[in-house]
Amino acid sequence: MRTTTGWQADGPTATLRRTPLRRRELRPDDLAVRIDYCGVCHSDLHALRAHDGATDRPLVPGHEFTGVVTGTGPAVTRFRTGDRVAVGNIVDACDECPMCRAGQENFCHAFPTLTYGGTDRRDGSATLGGYAREYVVRDRFAHPLPAGLDPAAAAPLLCAGVTVWEPLHALGVGPGSRVGVAGLGGLGHLAVKMAVALGAATTVVSRSPDKAGDARRLGAHEFVLSTDPEQLAGARERFDVLLDTLSVPHDLGPCLRLVALDGTLSRLGHLGPVTVETTDLLIGRKKLSSAGSGGLPATAAMLDFCAEKNITAEIELLPSAQSNQALDRLSRNDVRYRFVLDMSDLD
Repeated sequence: MRTTTGWQADGPTATLRRTPLRRRELRPDDLAVRIDYCGVCHSDLHALRAHDGATDRPLVPGHEFTGVVTGTGPAVTRFRTGDRVAVGNIVDACDECPMCRAGQENFCHAFPTLTYGGTDRRDGSATLGGYAREYVVRDRFAHPLPAGLDPAAAAPLLCAGVTVWEPLHALGVGPGSRVGVAGLGGLGHLAVKMAVALGAATTVVSRSPDKAGDARRLGAHEFVLSTDPEQLAGARERFDVLLDTLSVPHDLGPCLRLVALDGTLSRLGHLGPVTVETTDLLIGRKKLSSAGSGGLPATAAMLDFCAEKNITAEIELLPSAQSNQALDRLSRNDVRYRFVLDMSDLD
């Protein structure tokens, strides 16, 4: 086994502590990646809260990271030592089901292998995430990091970025589209950048008036304060696509009333149960959808698009030793707009 260092949940307190980690020896189709930067996702926070330490399966968060190839298995031809790469929140899939054959490995019928908290398909071991200095990954699930993309600010593209790219791309957003983004956070700010770059008329819908300046700086054409009944009424049935990036449970009725005839509300932020009044869908033939992550082709296309349009996340870069502080601040929404951990302090 290979050894590295990372940040692992310490029992029921869910506090991360620095500890040695074990990685598998390289299989023929594996890469060894020195992780340089890893984004901090709301999913990391949820996983730590759910981890009670009662099992013997360790938890190391982190599923959006960039780094450099330091070794390759003998069957690897796409990468060489020294290549810059990016890895997202899935690291394997069955390769055989209809979803995998369609390039939607994120919807694998046998369930994709998650970057952390998953089970390796070959040896049954628990996958340990990117809050570490090294990761070993199947080469198909690593992506070349395009030249010109800052590796720290690009790390969140591998989860937050592709999560908003998936519905924008699938719903055909482009010039002439009217896109609303509900919530301006880790997901929402990237949704704004991408929708604007696709040519859509883009509006941010937020309950925080202090986000108006940021919305316009990010390229949004309009800002709607959702706590202002007059502004909300003025935005009724305005959007062909409304991306709901809010991370807490909320009533979908007000969002659906902003969606235009035959438009779509895509729920991305909170993935728990919802209750919908059928008439909110019926009036205007509206559609409710969701998305999560992306398959390998979509992720590659998203990275190329971001390189072409110079899109990266707005980040606050912290040493990995401050991972607990980052998670605490994230729980209080004290970040604009994505924390990224610099893993070099693990050397």
